[in-house]
Parts: sequence; C-alpha cells; structure tokens
Amino acid sequence: MPELVVTALLAPSRLSLKLLRAFMWSLVFSAALVAAAVYGCIALTHVLCRPRRGCCGRRRRAAPACLSDPSLGEHGFLTLKSSGLRLHYVSAGQGNGPLMLFLHGFPENWFSWRYQLREFQSRFHVVAVDLRGYGPSDAPQEVDCYTTDLLMADIQDIILGLGYSKCILVAHDWGALLAWNFSIYYPSLVERMVVVSGAPMSVYQDYSLRHIGQLFRSNYMFLFQLPWLPEKLLSMSDFQMLKTTLTHRKKGIPHLTPNELEAFLYNFSQPGGLTGPLNYYRNLFRNFPLEPQELATPTLLLWGEKDTYFELGLVGATGSRFVPGRLEVHILPGEGHWIPQSNPQEMHQYMWAFLQDLLN
Repeated sequence: MPELVVTALLAPSRLSLKLLRAFMWSLVFSAALVAAAVYGCIALTHVLCRPRRGCCGRRRRAAPACLSDPSLGEHGFLTLKSSGLRLHYVSAGQGNGPLMLFLHGFPENWFSWRYQLREFQSRFHVVAVDLRGYGPSDAPQEVDCYTTDLLMADIQDIILGLGYSKCILVAHDWGALLAWNFSIYYPSLVERMVVVSGAPMSVYQDYSLRHIGQLFRSNYMFLFQLPWLPEKLLSMSDFQMLKTTLTHRKKGIPHLTPNELEAFLYNFSQPGGLTGPLNYYRNLFRNFPLEPQELATPTLLLWGEKDTYFELGLVGATGSRFVPGRLEVHILPGEGHWIPQSNPQEMHQYMWAFLQDLLN
C-alpha cells in the first residue's frame, strides 16, 4: 500500500491520540494545582505549629549508625554498563545461593529491606540497591533521566553486573511498578517475583479510570508533577510531611524508631536529595495510554487489607492479567502499606514457602 495512503488512513487515529493526551495533561495539571493548594496549606500548618523548625529542612551532617549495621551486609557500588551511573547497594550471603534483588519504594531506600537482608542471607545472595536518584547512588537532576526504559536498563545492568543471568526480584511500592515492567520486558532475567503493595502500571491506569477513589488515594502524585514546589513543601518544618508519612499512628510504619526514621531522612535532607525520587513521578504519565499486557512470571503478591494508598480491588485487577497458575496472592488482614517493615515475619513465611522448590 502506498505510504501516502497509509499515512492518510492513520491520521485520524494519530489525531485522536494527540487530543486524548492533551486532554489528559490538562486534567493532570489541573489536579496538580488543586493538590498544590491543599498540600501547601498542610505544610504551612506544620510550620505554624512548629515555628522553631522554620520553613526549610535541616541538613543531616552525619548518617545514623543503623545505616552501617554490619549484620545487614557489606556496602558497595556498581557502575552500570548502559548509563555509566554508579549505584549503591548492600550485599550479604554471596555464594550461598541464587541472587535475591530488592527494589525499594518512596520515601525509602535500601534500609527498608533490613529484616529481609538478615532473614534470607543464609540461603541467597541478597542485594538491596539504592535506585538511581536515592541515597549515595548517582542522582541526575533532569526529569528525562528517570524514564521507564532507563530504569529497566538499570535493573538489567545490576543483575548482569553482579555476575548473574537471572534473579528472584523482591519489590515494594515504586520498586513493585518497576519489577512488574521488568518481568514483562526481560522475562529471562526473572526466575520468581515477590511483589508487595504495588500493581502493574497498566492495571493501575485502567483501574483508576474506573474507580475514582483510587485517584483520591494517590492524590500526591499530581502534586509531584510540578517542578521545585513539591521539594519545597516536603522539606518544610524539617521534612514534617515525610515524617508523618512514615510514622503516622494508623498509616505509617509501626514501631519505627527515631534512629530508623533518620535512616530515611538523612539522604533526602542532602542538597537535591528529593529531586531524583520525585522525578520518578514526573514520568508517570509520559506513556499514557498504556496497553494491557499479559503477566506470566511466577509471582507471590502480598497486600495489606488496609493499605492507605492502593485499593484492594487492584489485587483482583492484577490477577485478571495473569496466566493461570502463575500468581499466588495473600491479603494480610488489618495491615497497611509497609508490609516488609510492619509484618516481616509473615512476609518471610510466605516467601520461604513460595521459594522452597528452588532450594531443594
């Protein structure tokens, strides 16, 4: 068929897609302005209630001792083949078994896997990375440095750079979004997955369009589309918004000690420490609309019944995309979003059972 004819036939579809994306972006930035007003009031309230802290976050000069706990493993850096970036990681149990690679969420870092690093190092080579933009890992400031394609290449380079041809991928929150994508595009590198509190992005997209309540639960992601303002609001009153997220009596991480809280705040308090993590969100809508994709990697999915940020309906929506027999789901009654830290023993029991055949 002549190229001109093909172009003419595709023109209406291309125009419709452009109009859809333009409409989507108008809604996103409208929601971003509303979210900015709401969160701006919250941040101002924190400042007024704690005037001695001021309007800026206090830079931490020294890392808390728990980040150097030798029982968690040895610290190292890996230079990525694709980008040349250096990523920080903590490793233990090298030579004890298959690679178990941990991907953290926001606002966290490698330390969120402290319980799992201790638990599984006897039978696996456990590695918890600081994703690009987090902690001591390199943190480009440009939004375009945090696209899905680049983040997928990071995970591939980590696995191969550590000397493995496949891994058991364990992921939470933002790490879960990356893990789902990685298992689709690099299936040969993922032997099993353990996913906690996170749905595939295409599932999240379709579900949110049908369940407006999910968009309200994730309202913060609209704020994060804006430049510089989210960094400012999150740092006000010495990072009170982040402190509340992590320590809230009902929604936060139970029994988080002040020292452990500082393990998360330390790197965010450094100059530019929030920009890299927020750039993940600034790329969320870049590929809208996403096509549904079939999921086939054997996966253990753990979900808190009372998750503040993700509705329980996302679990069923995720299961509908799976090849039959490849997904094992456990809902933890009464639990929230931070299962790796709030319910490590339950998580470990499910993981040992799920991975038992790999160890025999």
